[in-house]
Amino acid sequence: MATLNGAAFLEEQLASIAGQTYPDIDLWVSDDGSTDATIAILQQWAKRWTKGRVVLLQGPGAGRAENFRALISHPELRAEYFAFANQDDIWEPEKLATSIQWIEHNAFAVASVFCSRKLKIAQNGAVAGSSPLYQRPAEFRNALVQNIASGNTMLFNRTAQQLLAESCRNVEFSSHDWWLYLIVTGAGGVVHFDPQPLVRERQPNQRDGWQGQLAAARAMLPARFADQADRNIQGLVRNTELLTGDARKICDLYWKVRSDNFIRRILALHQSGVYRQTVLGQVGLYLAAMFGRL
Repeated sequence: MATLNGAAFLEEQLASIAGQTYPDIDLWVSDDGSTDATIAILQQWAKRWTKGRVVLLQGPGAGRAENFRALISHPELRAEYFAFANQDDIWEPEKLATSIQWIEHNAFAVASVFCSRKLKIAQNGAVAGSSPLYQRPAEFRNALVQNIASGNTMLFNRTAQQLLAESCRNVEFSSHDWWLYLIVTGAGGVVHFDPQPLVRERQPNQRDGWQGQLAAARAMLPARFADQADRNIQGLVRNTELLTGDARKICDLYWKVRSDNFIRRILALHQSGVYRQTVLGQVGLYLAAMFGRL
């Protein structure tokens, strides 16, 4: 868990983690410089945590992505399974047990990630909607141009964690969850997107609603996407040895989509098989390729 001034809802999230049906949970928290009651709340919970141990760390103070990267790369982090947690969400009681059961029954022997839909809740906890239900496979061809694996729903096994830690030591990613989706699928691992919502994600309040909407809209702008894609591509280049042969071929074609002339860009995009999950998203992908905004 990465925290920063999360006192308003941290108690509720910690209670939901403590209330998991899965019995053994070590909680690692990296705080990035909170000035509210976050640290005090964490210290109080550490005293009464009965499922394992609570480890409190000082974050690097360089933003959320770097805070998660510091956690991921911590040399003393050891477990069979790992899950990311936001400071203001609420986990359903079966979140961990359901995630672990799927991996153990379907993809135990390889790097594997379980993620799911989530319910959107207002500040008072009322359900306000749900995240999209994705139908197409969660694979490298999708991960190159879209992140469907939300970090706060993710659980992954030790093989995936070791792969993630090795790959991100010299990579500055724009988002920890997108990078995990990319590197696991690129290395031949398995990512499963489950339709059952297992996390309730708190949305910005009404006063800040327009700011949240503006931030979401900005993230979808071509320039913003291109910036994130550049970081991902630089990371893949630095970790080429971790990718499968098929993933390298897809990357080679995708490089051409980003750098070749108009006709060859469209042809390379088609040959790569890269895709987004919806028809509208796929149309947007080809338009971005046409105008050189990938």
